Amino acid sequence: MLWIENGRLINPATNYDKNVNILIDEGKISKITQKTLDETKNEEENCRNKEVKIIDAKGCIVAPGLVDVHVHFRDPGLTYKEDIETGAKAALKGGFTSVVLMANTKPTVDNEETLAYVLEKGAKTDLHVHTCAAVTKGLSGKEMVDMDMLLAKGAVGFTDDGIPIMDEELLETAMKKAAELGVPVSLHEEDASLITNNGVNRGKASEHYGIGGSPREAEISLIERDLEVALRTGAILNVQHISSKEGVELVRQAKKRSDKGNIHAEATPHHFTLNEEAVIKHGTLAKMNPPLREEADRLAIIEGLKDGTIDIIATDHAPHSAEEKAKPITEAPSGIIGLETALSLGITNLVQTGELTMSELLAPMTCNPAKMYHLNAGTIEEGKPADIVIISADEEWTVGDYESKSTNSPFTGMNLKGVVKYTIVDGKIVYTQS
Repeated sequence: MLWIENGRLINPATNYDKNVNILIDEGKISKITQKTLDETKNEEENCRNKEVKIIDAKGCIVAPGLVDVHVHFRDPGLTYKEDIETGAKAALKGGFTSVVLMANTKPTVDNEETLAYVLEKGAKTDLHVHTCAAVTKGLSGKEMVDMDMLLAKGAVGFTDDGIPIMDEELLETAMKKAAELGVPVSLHEEDASLITNNGVNRGKASEHYGIGGSPREAEISLIERDLEVALRTGAILNVQHISSKEGVELVRQAKKRSDKGNIHAEATPHHFTLNEEAVIKHGTLAKMNPPLREEADRLAIIEGLKDGTIDIIATDHAPHSAEEKAKPITEAPSGIIGLETALSLGITNLVQTGELTMSELLAPMTCNPAKMYHLNAGTIEEGKPADIVIISADEEWTVGDYESKSTNSPFTGMNLKGVVKYTIVDGKIVYTQS
């Protein structure tokens, strides 16, 4: 048994915000109460003779374990960057208790064998590891996978993340099938035909490096197209890592047109924290797809989070080796790690600045993504799994000393607010701040 006392429970799923004590037994939330441990044990007969571990959460926030629905663990095939074990450790340190992996591994998660490998290896960690399967075989954009089979074998959704699906007819067929199955399709929205050099915004940043860069039109055009397909088919659409103010507005208007609640959009912590100045300052450590754009775009993303247009915060955790990121700007791969900094970036840049309340930050990091992917996660309620993060919101720390295999982050050395003190999965303490 585990007893968490004196903490401020913030549970966006139920709009609950109160100082309470929590009793955890056999991996579940047994009791949420303002009574003492002794009083609670006297009321709960099955708990009277059990040993109890006590966590004093005074001054801390007790929240549902975070849920990240856009993660790359590079396993199988690219495990020199990350593997499922190290990725899980990074997630737990960041306060995440559930993740959804992307399908662009080597081999791709487009078959029963690779899917089974990922899920079996994930089950051996302390983290709830879920995965999407690909929409098309080999991420080719040409032939659909067997969605029925992959869903039956444990996939929670479908994505060709990293590669946009350019064949609109095929995409519509896939979305119709996903709508029939009731699972989300998550899409990377960048038309490669409009991009000369990816990972860098076409504008000030591309001019600095003397390269073509990625124009905002590459994102806007596909978001516009894919929203229309989702509205026609009724499919659950997740617009991944939105980066442009125009993209935010397109999603806003599409949500108004939809009566199914099937339109979702995610923002990354780096897109609501940084603009293209960061890639000028940090070089390849701030190179990502889609790229960091202008300050007006960053502010529009924050507005989208504030009004609910963007209802998910996801890291797009994308580990790369130091050798890869040391290459020239046009050759280095895009992407940064993000699991260990996401919560703190949200607290520092959104909560501490007054843009969002703590509950408003937690919702797109807990209950919203869990609901979209139909995960039994993202809430703290009696009878539910005891997946919990305990946060010292005002405490400061310096970014570094990563659990991830990789260190490709522009945030290294930065001082941030918000320290994860404990991460608890199924009632077990799986991370404690050292």
